[in-house]
This record gives sequence, structure tokens and C-alpha cells, in this order.
Amino acid sequence: MLNVGQRQEYFGKDLEDLAVATNYYKWIISIFKPYLGVTIAEIGAGSGNFTSFLSEEKKKNIFAFEPSSNMYPLLSDKFKENNSITTINTYFKEKHQEFRNFFDSVIYVNVLEHIGEDKKELRYAYKTIKRNGYILIFVPALSFLYSSFDRKIGHFRRYCKKGLISIVRESGFSIEDIRYFDLAGVIPWYISFVILKKTTTRTNVSLYDKLIVPPMRFLETLIPAPIGKNLLLIGKKT
Repeated sequence: MLNVGQRQEYFGKDLEDLAVATNYYKWIISIFKPYLGVTIAEIGAGSGNFTSFLSEEKKKNIFAFEPSSNMYPLLSDKFKENNSITTINTYFKEKHQEFRNFFDSVIYVNVLEHIGEDKKELRYAYKTIKRNGYILIFVPALSFLYSSFDRKIGHFRRYCKKGLISIVRESGFSIEDIRYFDLAGVIPWYISFVILKKTTTRTNVSLYDKLIVPPMRFLETLIPAPIGKNLLLIGKKT
């Protein structure tokens, strides 16, 4: 395990309600899986919720970057016995030169929206990815869904498809796939978070994950969603 000096940065603890979103994370992983390669960087790993699902993929070397002082100890402790996962307590941009042309893939799951200079961040990622490697991105979508909850947890933005394609291409990647994700979540999110100004709870996340996600995963595998609460993008360094 590699531990690099802690940074004083806080990501909202409310995000940890998503720890119970097992089916949701597995759905994302299933789409990313063909593009992961062996050596993977996960940026903004938090306390390791998504990292845990990545670690279930065998024969992977995972480098989990997390700069915050409150989340990193949880991440480090969770994987201290796992030799296939290296946890790094710093911003990715501060270590990217050490990993030049190193990773088969770099992953941002619910992270890019927290970064003010997102295009610059993707250029750092580009430098660390091997030729023919991949950038794998999952972000919140649709600006009209931006709510007080988004602000609370530090979202600078929600993305539109055209805008996300633009910054990824301008960072040097070709677009292999981009799709809306979670059509069923659009209306509930708008009502709960935009109109009623609520926040997440582990209970409502768990119920949605168990009751709604499995059938939506099946349907969206058959028919691409015309719109969705999130966007998923796969870009390639050519």
C-alpha cells in the first residue's frame, strides 16, 4: 500500500448514502468492464464504495486517489490488506507526471462534476493513459435537475451530452460510447430534489436500488435511454 501525505479537502458525507447502491454500481461496472484493462486509476475514490466493486474484477491493479482528509482514512483502512489496491492521498493532478503513459484506464464516477476545471483535469488523465487506453466517466446529467442537494455536495454542474463530448474530445480522446443512464430517475429526482428540496437517505437509495434499478438495467440494455439522470462516457486515447 502506498500512502502519500494527507490533504485537507472535504467531500460531503451525504455521498456515503450511495454506499448501499449495489445494483447501481454493478450496472456501471458492467458497461466499463470491457475497457478496464489491468492497471486502473480511480479518481476521487472517497471511502471506497466503487473501489470495492472494481476489486471484484480479478487480476487488476487499482490505484485509488482520494485527496480529502475525512474520506481517505476510511479508504486506506478498508483496503489495507488488499495488495492489488494502492491508495493515494493527494489530488490526481499533483501525481500525474509520475504516472505518465501508465494506466490502461482512468475512471471518474460521480467525481468530474466536483472539479472546477474539468477540462484541465481530463488533460492530466490523458497524459497518464497508455496509447489505446480509456477514460471512463460517469456524471450527473441535465441542467434542469440541478438542485440545492447538488450544491450541498459540491457539484459545479450537471452535464449535457454535447458539452461532455466537447470537453472529452478537446482533451485528446475519441468517443467510443456515450449514453444516458437511469431514465427512471429523472422525474423522481426533479420532484424530490428540485421541487421539494429534499436530500438522500440510505433507505430511499436502497429501495430505489432494489426495486427500480434491476428492471431499468434490463430495459436500457435492450433500448438506449433517450434521456437519463446520468451520462456515461467511454473515451479512447488514440
